[in-house]
Amino acid sequence: MSNTYDTIRKHKWKIILSFAASFFIIFVISFIIGINDIINVLKRTNLQFLLLNFILEAIIILIWALRWRLILNVVDKAPKFKTTLIMLMASLFGNNVTPGAAGGEPLRAYLLRELEGTPFEIGFASSTADRVFEFFPFVIISLFAAIFILTWNISIITRLVVSVLIFITMIFFVILIYAGLNKDIAQRMIIRIAKSVFPFIIKFTKKPLEFIDIREKLIFYINRFSTGFMQALEDKKVFLIGFFISFGMWGIDVLRIYVCFVALGSYPPIIPLVIIYTVAILISLLPILPGAWGIREATLVALFAVVGVPADVVLPASIIDRLASYFTVTFIGAVAALYYGKLIKSSKSATV
Repeated sequence: MSNTYDTIRKHKWKIILSFAASFFIIFVISFIIGINDIINVLKRTNLQFLLLNFILEAIIILIWALRWRLILNVVDKAPKFKTTLIMLMASLFGNNVTPGAAGGEPLRAYLLRELEGTPFEIGFASSTADRVFEFFPFVIISLFAAIFILTWNISIITRLVVSVLIFITMIFFVILIYAGLNKDIAQRMIIRIAKSVFPFIIKFTKKPLEFIDIREKLIFYINRFSTGFMQALEDKKVFLIGFFISFGMWGIDVLRIYVCFVALGSYPPIIPLVIIYTVAILISLLPILPGAWGIREATLVALFAVVGVPADVVLPASIIDRLASYFTVTFIGAVAALYYGKLIKSSKSATV
């Protein structure tokens, strides 16, 4: 089964080009705002609040590992907390280098299978259920945000674009939940997709394949996935704890972005900040560019301008945010992914 390592290796040039597109968008935004203005604002960064930003991000990741471990103990047996944490960091690397943060969940499942013997579909169910918990606060707040934004004095085009992006992201969320809870629907959807691409797969493989064999395997994996997914969401205790943990993580994340502004000597209004940041995060989940670079920044700059926060403060605050939530996490995650990659490779070599 293909994993995130293979995906990154096969599509490395696409990933590089998508990062180039992201940085080009950031450059254009910076050029419009004024690069010298952004640099001048960054020079006055309060180092104590910058450190607090990193501490809050570390707390979020620790709580995140705790939530995933809680789910794993429902669907299977979770590894030690340290192992869970390192696997999560590796998966965050997968998320951050693939568009729409789509590479992390398969990577978690792959690592669990190779290192802990957890069936791939069960590991994937646990990581997908974990992602669902992550969505809850953003979806709930975004429902209010979509209504709230419509009352702002902004252009019709901006209102329309933001509302449509929120709506599309919510549709993906609903489909994910529905497919996870209704295995019959999931089976029909996935088998229909597999049937449509099967003729193309045949052309690129030398192995003799029959669709009926693929269909049977898909049904088996979907059933296992759906069972694990439902176990995680139907366990009332886990659901309530996971729900409140997710809101706690969201609250810390909002506090962290506020700290990024305070580090620059800016104090944006709280309620608009909560709404704007939640909308920006939700939009960043769309499979457009890795880490939604440029898309999220453009959203933040456009919406914060409405509440009187200048762009030459918003972009530096986003850069400070990215230092902790993206660059540092991606670097540590890359080290974790490489470590596990070598460990799995040497383990397979030893068994040959």
